[in-house]
Amino acid sequence: MLKDQDRIFTNLYGMHDRSLAGAKKRGHWNGTAEIIQRGRDTIIEQVKASGLRGRGGAGFPTGLKWSFMPKQSDGRPSYLVINADESEPGTCKDREIMRHDPHTLIEGALIASFAMNANACYIYIRGEYIREREALQAAIDECYDAGLLGKNAAKSGWDFDLYLHHGAGAYICGEETALLESLEGKKGMPRMKPPFPAGSGLYGCPTTVNNVESIAVVPTILRRGSDWFASFGRPNNAGTKLFGISGHVVHPCVVEEAMSISLKELLDRHCGGVRGGWKNLKAVIPGGSSVPMLNASQCEDAIMDFDWLREQRSGLGTAAVIVMDQSTDVIKAIWRLSKFYKHESCGQCTPCREGTGWMMRVMDRLVRGEAEVEEIDMLLSVTKQVEGHTICALGDAAAWPIQGLIRQFRDEIEDRIKAKKTGRISAVAAE
Repeated sequence: MLKDQDRIFTNLYGMHDRSLAGAKKRGHWNGTAEIIQRGRDTIIEQVKASGLRGRGGAGFPTGLKWSFMPKQSDGRPSYLVINADESEPGTCKDREIMRHDPHTLIEGALIASFAMNANACYIYIRGEYIREREALQAAIDECYDAGLLGKNAAKSGWDFDLYLHHGAGAYICGEETALLESLEGKKGMPRMKPPFPAGSGLYGCPTTVNNVESIAVVPTILRRGSDWFASFGRPNNAGTKLFGISGHVVHPCVVEEAMSISLKELLDRHCGGVRGGWKNLKAVIPGGSSVPMLNASQCEDAIMDFDWLREQRSGLGTAAVIVMDQSTDVIKAIWRLSKFYKHESCGQCTPCREGTGWMMRVMDRLVRGEAEVEEIDMLLSVTKQVEGHTICALGDAAAWPIQGLIRQFRDEIEDRIKAKKTGRISAVAAE
């Protein structure tokens, strides 16, 4: 279990003062200039050594991503863009950082921008986060007044400006290149890669896009040392992590825990366990709506990290754990997700534009049992034609939950179709 002294987000629940004075009392903004004076290469090396992997879903090594930025400027400015467009269904971890611990993010933005030779950083915040934007903007204003941002930021000799940009509530703008398009005032549609953002990103300049949590943990890593951070979790799955647990647990919550904690311990210790006891568990989506679900037997020894979940053909994603007990109509739950992905597809790539609607309509019939058993395999083959054939990962995100459903609960889908055919309506979900 993670000890209190090892928590990075000390005000996750808003119990303490979220102002600059409160943040300083809890150890933030302590020796920021000294960290920056270590120099770019040292900072990037230390972030690499810590084993920090991106907290936005893909789990790409953060220090490695930073090192792709050009060392010498060719005349173009460099930018850091922070992705606060937290729109993955089930995910609500970054929201707590911005609402209650905003100074972790602001200090991280300064240090990370310096490491990538960027004098400006944009935080792209999700449209629905009104109060979070207010809290974050108030914290940014405080930092400007205190000389921590602007010219000679935090007396480090580095000039740094931080801008907060409000999105308009589109899921697709959480994809890094669609986010850049939206930031430039265009329609939020993903770009073809290459060029990658590190070569040509925001306004055609070198850019790195990072998740809120990835940036907010950096100052503490650099203060306490990369070995300290790397000591949590299994190899290649280092550090502490925010888990957002929702669904059929006694106490839904967002909690900071060590990586590689077992799912059972996470739910029992922080959420009062599964509603109705562990035996009542039916399925868990371990990382936000786009990762395939685990069945109850897999959950017995599930480990919450990137590699274990990938071996189970699922993923850690954003670590948004959605718990479903025996009362859940899983077919209907996945239909609801397919409806979401159809609604949020930007329509740029044909497989996704056509496929998401097609998958939703078949799911619609499966929920009611008004389909043929052969259509299950047909649906599976369509998910395979969407997956991996689109510019961004939204096509995959739409396909994976359905693949997970068919893999884990195929018998339930078949039973419903057969029950409908024989007229045993009681076995069919309520309309």
